[in-house]
Amino acid sequence: MTARAPTSRRRCFGSAALRLWLAALGLLVGLGAAAAPRAPLRLGPHPVGSPRRVITIAPSLTETVLALGAGDRLVGVSRFDDAAAVKGLPRVGGYTDPSVEAVISLRPDLVLAEPSPGNRAAVERMAALGTPVLALGLGNEEEIYSALREVGAALGLADQGKALAQATLDRVKAVRQRSRPLTKARALVVYDWEPLVVAGPGSFGDAMLQIAGATNAAEAARSAYPVFSAELAVRAAPEVIVDAADVREGSRERLLKLPGLAEARLAVASPSLFRPGPRLGEAVEELLNLLHPSLAATSQSPSPSPSTSPSPSTSPSPSTSTSTSTSTFTPSGKP
Repeated sequence: MTARAPTSRRRCFGSAALRLWLAALGLLVGLGAAAAPRAPLRLGPHPVGSPRRVITIAPSLTETVLALGAGDRLVGVSRFDDAAAVKGLPRVGGYTDPSVEAVISLRPDLVLAEPSPGNRAAVERMAALGTPVLALGLGNEEEIYSALREVGAALGLADQGKALAQATLDRVKAVRQRSRPLTKARALVVYDWEPLVVAGPGSFGDAMLQIAGATNAAEAARSAYPVFSAELAVRAAPEVIVDAADVREGSRERLLKLPGLAEARLAVASPSLFRPGPRLGEAVEELLNLLHPSLAATSQSPSPSPSTSPSPSTSPSPSTSTSTSTSTFTPSGKP
């Protein structure tokens, strides 16, 4: 059985949001190295000059804008954005259900979106009404690095975007190197406890486990985000359970009393651990430390995480193209 209704906040992220997100991810790829990256998709008219009024409809893209020091350009974000820097900004709906009316009313000169079957019609409508849209996949590692560069270029901050992508890549490489000599922990990533939704093969969590040098206890599952029965969870025999869920009361305690799970070590993840974007390096580093607590005291490299407050961006280079794209907003990742 494939997940339809988990409760967490790891990407979009309110407890109801992950239900929609995981359903959308059924058509997208995970973070695995074998996944082919999707090209950026530009819809509607091209921005004239450098965008000054930017709307993001995915928290990962909001964090990217903040990490580039361009938070002062944001005029609207999704209802699931939790960064302190955007607390007072208007909300324009969710990752899978953005409000066209709310977006248009804010008069953006650029909308940053992530392709999803749930938001395709709304995003195409925004473009048809004359709003420039840049849609960026965040489904695999290469897409994340590409998105950091593309957002930087779109904002006239190409050098900053390249530097952010390289810093993230370097940090991920460092985690891979640190994990190689370690004993592979058998880990189960839990997105929701009731129903029990876990990270299966090809999922974001699965690839993060690989980067951190772990074995996915759900590697035999038939989908990226399967719903496990208690029996399947016990059969998976995890040594570590990574708790990435919001709602834990009752259901978690009941499951952790079962033979085979009671012996597993519980590691509670931070809210944004499984959110792709500029925090990828920080996230896999945290996951490595959750899997191997003895490493937690090791000195960490500087994080390319987004700043906690908007900061003025470097003076951008203007763009003068006004041609209109006829591309369609279709995720091209492998199911």
